[in-house]
Amino acid sequence: MSTEISTGINIEPALAKLGLKKLNEGTSTGKHFFGNGPVIDSYSPVTGDLIASVSTTTSEDYEKVVAAAQAAFKTWRTMPAPKRGEIVRQFGDRLRAYKQELGMLVSYEMGKSLQEGLGEVQEMIDICDFAVGLSRQLYGLTMHSERPGHRMYEQWHPIGIVGIVSAFNFPVAVWSWNSALAWVCGDVCIWKGSEKTPLCSIACQNVWNEVAAANDLPEGISCIVSGDYKVGELMTKDTRVPLISATGSSRMGRIVGAAVAERFGRSLLELGGNNAIIVTPNADLKIAIPGIVFGAVGTAGQRCTTTRRLIIHESVYEELKSKLVSAYSQIRIGNPLDQNNHVGPLIDTAAVEMYQKSINDAIAQGGKVIVEGGVLTGEGFESGCYVKPTIIEVAGSHLPIVQHETFAPILYIMKYNTIEEAVAQQNGVVQGLSSSIMTLNMREAEYFLSVEGSDCGIANVNIGTSGAEIGGAFGGEKETGGGRESGSDSWKAYMRRQTNTINYSNSLPLAQGIKFDF
Repeated sequence: MSTEISTGINIEPALAKLGLKKLNEGTSTGKHFFGNGPVIDSYSPVTGDLIASVSTTTSEDYEKVVAAAQAAFKTWRTMPAPKRGEIVRQFGDRLRAYKQELGMLVSYEMGKSLQEGLGEVQEMIDICDFAVGLSRQLYGLTMHSERPGHRMYEQWHPIGIVGIVSAFNFPVAVWSWNSALAWVCGDVCIWKGSEKTPLCSIACQNVWNEVAAANDLPEGISCIVSGDYKVGELMTKDTRVPLISATGSSRMGRIVGAAVAERFGRSLLELGGNNAIIVTPNADLKIAIPGIVFGAVGTAGQRCTTTRRLIIHESVYEELKSKLVSAYSQIRIGNPLDQNNHVGPLIDTAAVEMYQKSINDAIAQGGKVIVEGGVLTGEGFESGCYVKPTIIEVAGSHLPIVQHETFAPILYIMKYNTIEEAVAQQNGVVQGLSSSIMTLNMREAEYFLSVEGSDCGIANVNIGTSGAEIGGAFGGEKETGGGRESGSDSWKAYMRRQTNTINYSNSLPLAQGIKFDF
């Protein structure tokens, strides 16, 4: 496994174009961002440097944000949906203009490779395109009434303020999945990004502000708040915010879901993933290998769809293991802004500690290290956040460490004998986000996709567990939370359904034949 040394990084021009600047002296940053709370420091895991310190949101600040959002909603909801779509189209075009700079910021502040940073911005552009078309397709239904001279139909109305809580690993895309759909539905958004990537949130808000100013839109259609979990609690407990869309750990989801349910609000939860790929004797290993490697090491294992378990048929186990060892030896680790590298750093040293603990726990539980991990040190790795992807052979999914989702490039491999046993291993964890089977056998593929097969929200054949497309609903079951974002009919989460009955007759027939004699 090679370890490329980081070269010089010049992020300042990108920050300047996004309305930001690098401030090592610790003052707050962010045009159109107002906060009077303590500052939080944003350090790059790439270099360990302080990028900027950002002022956080106080409860008084939050009240001003909500007031602005409430006022904006009254105007925004009355704009025809296709006109709202036109605004989102313009936002997508501005993202195209800033794609390089925003992708660089994502890579520098979060640590994912530049290719992945640019890909994340492309997802933002794609969801804007999807939302523009959707703005003319917010369909209801018509149905026949049992009463003569009556017509029934359903329509959908915006719900108001959508609170969005996103995680560090996708610091811009997940927000856009929610906001683009919410906007065309007529909602306004308040976004709390991760306190580990605050500049990404401010940069997106700055891009929106350009579009809003050009169209003379009221403040409050898009708002950001910043801080730790206490700022998130202001939203989750706020009855003025009817929907909370939260992305994060299952532990966080339990807290958010309970708080929102207590006030009869709605929650859209995208939580933990413990994703597996099944490799059958009928797999094309030329396809399987890149899917497995990217799924396991992409974003340094910090995707909710990261491949964490590999369930291999015993007849191809040794061959595939050998090929994986060879593939891992070719992974280049280093500065993620250098496109020659495949893997960048973990988000911070706390994540590194969790990575090390998980490896030790796996070994203590009988795991055998196939590809050795470890923390990288020396020139180019001064941040202390670079680690080596590792492969650990285990007895099965039942081990406590395998049941746990570790946000790091750790891949557990195990054997199976029958397809039924493989699916049971795949389903034998508490999470249910993404899954995959590698096979050219139609019966195996169809069994995996059947009601007896994968219990995940995403089930793929001959592709990995990562790389979901905008057009499909994204989300999972069990402790993944049950939420759905992005494509398909996910827009319905951001609206309220209303059933309407119209009497166009000269009488008032009552339902179920009930009669009153007056």
